Amino acid sequence: MASEKVTKLIEEVKELTVLELSELVKELEEEFGVSAAAPVAAVAAAPAAGGDAAPAGEEKSEFDVVLENVGGEKIKVIKVVKDLTGLGLKDAKALVDEAPKAIKEGASKEEAEEMKAKLEEVGATVELK
Repeated sequence: MASEKVTKLIEEVKELTVLELSELVKELEEEFGVSAAAPVAAVAAAPAAGGDAAPAGEEKSEFDVVLENVGGEKIKVIKVVKDLTGLGLKDAKALVDEAPKAIKEGASKEEAEEMKAKLEEVGATVELK
């Protein structure tokens, strides 16, 4: 069981937007000298390679985050989907059970990449369309 201090901190983190969470991660990396760069670098390279859907010279600005495959850690994926979407546990589970399914439509490139990274961290397969 987590201490009251840790539980309070987790509740505060849940209220952050994706951009605020990204800023928090960067600050924690700097403060403690750690890095989550490897997963983020892999995610950042993927949309650039698969950008053939947008016309040449015009970068796509909105992405659909599609959960393609849940992987072996379904419960963890449900928790991440719940946190990312703000859905209740029952709705998040239903969404995960319907994979392949869009988790978010019309997300910015940065938001879509962050969502993809979080889902892949728990073993899910995600595609940005």
